[in-house]
Amino acid sequence: MPPPKILVVDDNQELLGLLTQLLEEAGYDVLAASRGRQALDAARGQPVRLAVLDLLLPDMMGYQLAEQLRKEHPELPLLFITGVFKGGKHALEARSRYGSAGYFEKPFESRELLEAVAREVPPGTAARPAPVPADQDAFELDIEVEEDEPLDVMELTGRIKVTGGDNLTADLHGQNLTANPMTPAQAALGRTPDHVRAAHARASAPQKAEGRSRRGELRDNLPSLVTAFFMARETGELGVQKGQVRKVVSFEHGQPVFALSNLLADRFGQFLVRVGKIRPEQLQDAAAVARARGRRTGDVLVERGLLKDTERLYYVGQQVKAIIYSLFAWEEGTYTLSFTDRVRHEPIKLDLHPAQLITRGIKKLYKPERLRRLVSPEERLLPSAVSVFAQKDVALERWEAELLPRIDGTRTVGELQALAGRPEHVVNGFLVAMLDLHLLERRS
Repeated sequence: MPPPKILVVDDNQELLGLLTQLLEEAGYDVLAASRGRQALDAARGQPVRLAVLDLLLPDMMGYQLAEQLRKEHPELPLLFITGVFKGGKHALEARSRYGSAGYFEKPFESRELLEAVAREVPPGTAARPAPVPADQDAFELDIEVEEDEPLDVMELTGRIKVTGGDNLTADLHGQNLTANPMTPAQAALGRTPDHVRAAHARASAPQKAEGRSRRGELRDNLPSLVTAFFMARETGELGVQKGQVRKVVSFEHGQPVFALSNLLADRFGQFLVRVGKIRPEQLQDAAAVARARGRRTGDVLVERGLLKDTERLYYVGQQVKAIIYSLFAWEEGTYTLSFTDRVRHEPIKLDLHPAQLITRGIKKLYKPERLRRLVSPEERLLPSAVSVFAQKDVALERWEAELLPRIDGTRTVGELQALAGRPEHVVNGFLVAMLDLHLLERRS
């Protein structure tokens, strides 16, 4: 028997891709659409067993789409998702008017959505997507590579919040850090010995998830990918690749908590050099001892008193944060989504809100010319009708908090820049971040 066919409609492309992959891995054949008309065309003549519909689409309301679908499929079960129409009365209306089998407000638990789908239409078992061959899907994080272009200087706040085993939470404070670029020769100083790296890779190799990883082009959609994990409260990994450089960001219940990289400059010893904790020659000496003894460089640094054991947690957390933030500088590459829970085995996890990550990543690492491409002086912005995040989720500077209420669609971006009295790229960074958080939208 072929897997049951279901229709999923949402204009957020990244969330649509994430839900499509989740449902395909659960045993369904998914028709995905981002517009109402597109959904009607896709479902016409198809044996659709269930529809998952976003309520606010660019060309029609989800309720209108539901009525049109019911003309061809009178008994079609419906599940609604929304970021706008929240509250019990909307769910009751959907149930009374359309007999909805579920009503989910963004952000929602993807597990609960899958359970609601399964209650109405049991998944298939014989036609799941074939696994991707390992050589196509693996991120070879044990192969250390050098960046083929200079790294950006990265400013990191001194405060970092981490969680560990037994649900212990630590709020660590230190001086603000500046992670400077390294020359290729400096980056190679602490290269992990091959036999140590191979043994560590075997010991920590991830379990390969069943199903097909969804691939896409990474352009300016990193904030949308982070938001998609948050909206679905999903646990999994976002893998990105540019040339030979590979990085993986791990999410737990929609929160970014860990990251890995195969870039030499992202390794722990090199990161300590980049932030000025140790000198290059100290790393070189410690790395030579580590190679001779088959040890980790970090352990040798602690033994030599160059790094306190109590400091290690703080700097590992900052290292992970730097890896995640560095991805905001990427304007090209590819990405994959996978849903594995290996992050729960990590002893250290960041406590980093996605809204803060997106805001700081854009403001710190988007270059002025990129910002000018994403928001033009002639555009007019206004508060968004569809907001996943709340303003309280973002730590605004004073001038940003004063400017935000004045963005009502009556002023152009150029006028807002003059009103803020800040450099153009600073104001643009704030506006682009608010657009990506869906706190603002473009006036039609």
